[in-house]
Amino acid sequence: MTPSDLPDEGPIVVAALYKFVSLPDYEALREPLLEAMRANDVKGTLLLAEEGINGTVSGTRDNIDALLTWLRSDPRLTDLEHKESRAQEQPFYRTKVKLKREIVTLGVDGVDPNRRVGTYVEPEQWNDLISDPEVLLIDTRNDYEVEIGTFEGAVDPKTRSFREFPDYVKAHYNPEKHKKVAMFCTGGIRCEKASSYMLEQGFEEVYHLKGGILKYLETVPEQDSRWRGDCFVFDNRVTVRHDLSEGEFDQCHACRRPISAEDQQSEYYEPGISCPHCWDNLPEKTRAGARERQRQIELAKARGEAHPIGRDPRIDQTS
Repeated sequence: MTPSDLPDEGPIVVAALYKFVSLPDYEALREPLLEAMRANDVKGTLLLAEEGINGTVSGTRDNIDALLTWLRSDPRLTDLEHKESRAQEQPFYRTKVKLKREIVTLGVDGVDPNRRVGTYVEPEQWNDLISDPEVLLIDTRNDYEVEIGTFEGAVDPKTRSFREFPDYVKAHYNPEKHKKVAMFCTGGIRCEKASSYMLEQGFEEVYHLKGGILKYLETVPEQDSRWRGDCFVFDNRVTVRHDLSEGEFDQCHACRRPISAEDQQSEYYEPGISCPHCWDNLPEKTRAGARERQRQIELAKARGEAHPIGRDPRIDQTS
């Protein structure tokens, strides 16, 4: 599927991008990049670190193309790849460029995808790989993402953040026993770093889906797909279907988990305040913040204004 083949779901192009590349001058890149985004009316967040760039942005076709052209004018980013989908309205409210220690936070020193990484598997070859009974297939995303969609036969580590992944691997897998490992994530970045980590731990054959789930959904026809469910995305669409159109899930503003129509019928669902996943374990400070945020949203709606809901800092924006 090419960008022109994407479902006609609206005039806004949503582009997810990342690249592990040495950027020793990343701090100096922040202001020029922010200015390029603003000049082209591109919304969303991009992360810069010495190890590379990561993020998701949105805008009109022309504006996204202009930003990508600007990024690729840097010789280090000439081959920067991205995945696209569509939205009826802007899925982001703000324009941000953040400086980070890691563009996806694993929290383990010495893991460097710029130096060593697993074997990339193109979406067209992914089905054959994961059909091999000797392959251990691991979903490297967080538990709330896995709940609404994953590949057939994939292991759910039930991690709440990517930082928990190294401990999960140490507790459950052995390089002597698990000879072939395949991993995937939303856009490719998380499993690329995970593959680097597992190679450092002595696993010999480590594979990961190039371009992640989004590239697979864009490339593989639904009738041939091994994907089941929706794919969680880190913007106001919440999820996308196999054809990359916007899904039907909403999101709890308190815990940030995706919520279904059934969840919204629960006695524990209070719009903007809580849902069946968090009603009994939210700290009072978080609950109070959710109430105030919901109040501001309702005031903004009454005035006919868009309100930036914001994100829960407990959830890292990774692909």
